Amino acid sequence: MICCIIQARTGSTRLPKKVIQKIDSKNTVLDYVINQVKHSRKIEKIIVATTDLIEDDSICKYANLQKIECFRGSSEDVLDRFYQCAKKNSAETIVRITADNPLIDPKIIDMAINEYRKCDLITNTLERTFPYGTEVEVFSFVSLEKAWQIAKKPSDREHVTPFIRNPKNKFIIKNIKNQKNISNFRYTVDKLEDLLLVKEIIKNISTRPIFLQDIIKLYKDKPEIFEINKNIKHDGYLSSIKKDEQYFKSKNN
Repeated sequence: MICCIIQARTGSTRLPKKVIQKIDSKNTVLDYVINQVKHSRKIEKIIVATTDLIEDDSICKYANLQKIECFRGSSEDVLDRFYQCAKKNSAETIVRITADNPLIDPKIIDMAINEYRKCDLITNTLERTFPYGTEVEVFSFVSLEKAWQIAKKPSDREHVTPFIRNPKNKFIIKNIKNQKNISNFRYTVDKLEDLLLVKEIIKNISTRPIFLQDIIKLYKDKPEIFEINKNIKHDGYLSSIKKDEQYFKSKNN
């Protein structure tokens, strides 16, 4: 089974409760993620994987409204959350999507799934040519289980796939590229400016789902919209690296 696991929580420090923020009159960020993923032609099951914290009861509420299963697990050990979720659902192939990407393109998801062969993991982020906000990873349950069994560092546990992606661990990794490098575009939702941009994109594109080509056309027609978050930098992984430093210090003491 090809199972899409959408990683979601409300406890973001930079923009709290961002995934349940409304981005149009009816739908939240999470709603858009789910609705975009539903247009994939390859995914057989969608699950929202959130934490077992009370604050994330709202995540399950929105998933249930979409008739999507909600799995709950560790708030810190996201690798364990993914592993337990995939194991429970007998997933052979896992598509990892994060809930801060409301404009994830189902065509890019299907491209990754189509190219996923003779490897342990395929992604579009090793060498970036796609915009921030279109990240997708596809990997096997076998690889996930191996990472779950061996990985120890906080950054490996908190971000699911760094252990698999590390060349030292000898997994076979592939990267898919866009025809043109447009990695300068950013419409992931990490800060308020990102959220405001996504709202503007949604206001200005009437078709659903929203594809990358629609966003590029909007940029050509109204480039000023994309100035909203031009000063925001992507730094989500840095906090985990700091946790690694603390981890190794504690081991040495």
